[in-house]
Parts: sequence; C-alpha cells; structure tokens
Amino acid sequence: MPTAQVVYSEEQLAERVAQLAVDITSAMHGERPLFVSVLKGSVVFLADLIRAMEIEPDVDFISISSYQSTAERTGVVRIVKDLEEPLEGRHVVVVEDIIDTGLTLHYLLGALETRGPKSMRVCALVDKPVRRIAERQLDFVGFETTEFLIGYGLDFKGRYRNLPYLAAVSDVAALADAPDSLSYLFSEL
Repeated sequence: MPTAQVVYSEEQLAERVAQLAVDITSAMHGERPLFVSVLKGSVVFLADLIRAMEIEPDVDFISISSYQSTAERTGVVRIVKDLEEPLEGRHVVVVEDIIDTGLTLHYLLGALETRGPKSMRVCALVDKPVRRIAERQLDFVGFETTEFLIGYGLDFKGRYRNLPYLAAVSDVAALADAPDSLSYLFSEL
C-alpha cells in the first residue's frame, strides 16, 4: 500500500511562491508580463503566484496533450487549447507545475518562440532535474526534487490536485494499482 509524506507544507509553499513573485516582478523591470499557464497542473500555483505579484500580469492558458506512444521519448505534443493572446513583442512567462524530462517543455517553447515574444522565461513550481533529457534553463524554480509528488496542482491520474501541500508518494507502482489508495489524505485536512 502506498503512503504519502508531506514534503512542502502550505506555509512553505506560500513563502516560496511569494519569493518567486518578487523575483519575477524584479525581472520584469516594471513591464507587464503575459503568464502562460500550462493546464491543468499549474492552475493552483498560478492563482497564488499572480495574487502575490506586485505588478499586474496578463494571463492566458494553453492545454497540451501528449501523443501516448511517442511523447515519453520525443516530447511531441498536440495543442488542445491554444492561447487567445498574441505573444508578439510580449514578455512571456510560461508557468508550469513540474519539469521532469524537459521534452514537453522544449517542444512547447519551440512552438511559442515562433510567435515572436520579446522574451520567454519559465517559472516552474517543481524541478526534477534527475530525469532531464532536454536541457533548458529554468528562470524561476520553487523547489527541486527527486521524488514523485502530488498535491497543490500535481496529480496522479487526475487525483490529489486539491491537496493544499506537496506530498511524496512512497510507492508509485502500488499507487498505479490502486489510484484511490491515498484518499485518506483528505480526511487529514
């Protein structure tokens, strides 16, 4: 039976998100950025991040879906929901929940860069560099991990996104066999 251990509490998340907001605000030099949130995982992080900003960002959303047979090896994805805002001449901050292999991010940034942004930065709540295949400098990172995390937007098969903290799962293979086995976490809130 898998278990989950809190590794970043609500308080730690709030503190780190507030610092990321300060860092991004400073990097924008008073200009209004466009935050591009990659759905669905980054929504919780994005909401807290923009509330902590000292400048008002514009926000848009993109949803991508991997081609099941090839995405793990190539990062090739299809855009399911495209942006509504033009990127040309804008300072763009791509907001992600977690960067793992980097393949999907690499593909996505390549697609967005063809739209002529003035600058393109990446803000990730969690970086997992031990699995990195496609290297890309991440401009703003909340936390670095080697563990499989759930909560605060990060999910397992659509579950556990609404946990108010980040928790490490002890046995991902066992969780795959019983995806609802960590539902006791909600009773502990």
